[in-house]
Amino acid sequence: MMEKKIRLKTVNEHITCSLCTGYLIDATTITECLHTFCKSCLVRYLEENNTCPDCRLVIHQSYPLNYISFDRTMQDIVYKLVPNLQEKEMKRQQDFYKKIGKVPPNSTPAGNCEENQEPEKSQTLPPPDEDQDCHRSDEQVNICLECKGNHMKNLKRKYIRISSQATVTHLKKFIALKVYHARERYKDVDILCNEELLGKDHTLKFVSVTRWRSKDAPLTLHYRQRMTEL
Repeated sequence: MMEKKIRLKTVNEHITCSLCTGYLIDATTITECLHTFCKSCLVRYLEENNTCPDCRLVIHQSYPLNYISFDRTMQDIVYKLVPNLQEKEMKRQQDFYKKIGKVPPNSTPAGNCEENQEPEKSQTLPPPDEDQDCHRSDEQVNICLECKGNHMKNLKRKYIRISSQATVTHLKKFIALKVYHARERYKDVDILCNEELLGKDHTLKFVSVTRWRSKDAPLTLHYRQRMTEL
């Protein structure tokens, strides 16, 4: 059976961002209507609006950013369909970090600790239920987890290193396992950044870029027992 070739332009409308009209980069989907955009485009848009740029559905009156999620499947599709797009994007990021005089986050080996961490207290945290390689080839994020309130105990090791593509839910499961010794109790855990409750589907890269202001320090997140149960 002969394979039918499809021209890229016939699928362009499905793999481009309607805000910048370019191919999707860090594809991010609105969970309420499933429309997808570049992450940076969507974040900038939602700083001034609370509706979907395409269908105008109200995402959330006050916190629309809590209802968007990194779409790894879509991004993989885009990179597979568009020749050299992934390589060009990686080079663009490397050039950007070089221009501002910083080392690209994904250039540091996954097993090493940054200078702003405490090596004797750090550990590598793979996203639960993921592949055996633990996503060590991903861009990594340094995180400090601190307890907020008196209803949960502090972690013995509060510094961790984890894939930037892991979600807040992954962290909640990790904390539930350490505090309650039961991963299934992750719904009893809230995670905050700068006093703002984080959405369960937010990736840590998204949180780091949009919520964390001290870029030179580990991303500091607070956890607490779910407010409805206090």
